[in-house]
Amino acid sequence: MYRFCCISLFLLVVIASIPRKSSCNSIVNPSKVRSISWKPRAFVYEGFLTDEECNHLISLAKSELKRSQVADNESGESKLSEVRTSSGMFIGKGKDPIIAGIEDKIATWTFLPKENGEDIQVLRYEPGQKYDPHYDYFADKENIARGGHRIATVLMYLSDVEKGGETVFPSAEESPRRRSVSTKEEFSECGRQGPAVKPRKGDALLFYSLYPDATTDTTSLHAGCPVDEGEKWSATKWIHVDSFDKGVGGNCADSNENCERWASLGECNKNPEYMIGSSDLPGYCRKSCKVC
Repeated sequence: MYRFCCISLFLLVVIASIPRKSSCNSIVNPSKVRSISWKPRAFVYEGFLTDEECNHLISLAKSELKRSQVADNESGESKLSEVRTSSGMFIGKGKDPIIAGIEDKIATWTFLPKENGEDIQVLRYEPGQKYDPHYDYFADKENIARGGHRIATVLMYLSDVEKGGETVFPSAEESPRRRSVSTKEEFSECGRQGPAVKPRKGDALLFYSLYPDATTDTTSLHAGCPVDEGEKWSATKWIHVDSFDKGVGGNCADSNENCERWASLGECNKNPEYMIGSSDLPGYCRKSCKVC
């Protein structure tokens, strides 16, 4: 029995060390992943994106950036807030081969279906800009109606930052191994408030906002520290417990003859309240936005 257990454990280690390939030839190498925390479950993949992928995401976003918004806890509506001072935009799924490849790679690493993910959001933080502590799961029924809670977040760093800009988990328990090998001297004052990740071009942070039983994990509270020097570019993929592509509501139609043209211009991402709507108030261009 002891020999069988040892052999089984050996096989698990060997299997875990073998790079996995998806059907689209996306390669994931577990040896590049390190634990940041177990409460919440948070991991960093070093070199997840190539320089080409990082630069491509930035180039697509630069001309489309708008002030970032947050979801209101009561209504679920997006609104401007001093809690979040970055600028950003969304890139539609499968927009081009590079974007499709990134999405394949995310699905391979997380073992979560691509259809459960939202569009990639690209963000730019200039000096002084930040995102105060918040959760990625929702407090309102409006946002949960489509795909349920966000179960996981993949945060990809598209640039190095000279100083500041860390992602910090102020309520988390740091991994004992990480605590023994890391030094807090390299972090800003904000970054020393808990387990933190410095933005490094190509790295990606994966953390879970829910426990395996799908209940919310309050230790997943996290923040984007203020950028002290330089500029921070990042890209976020939020992943839900169910398909985000199914849409909400039962009406699948366009209510305006211009919907198809607006959708081709990216208005589904820029103006989702009007174009897509919600479960209680469907938008006017749901068919052209392909949410039903």
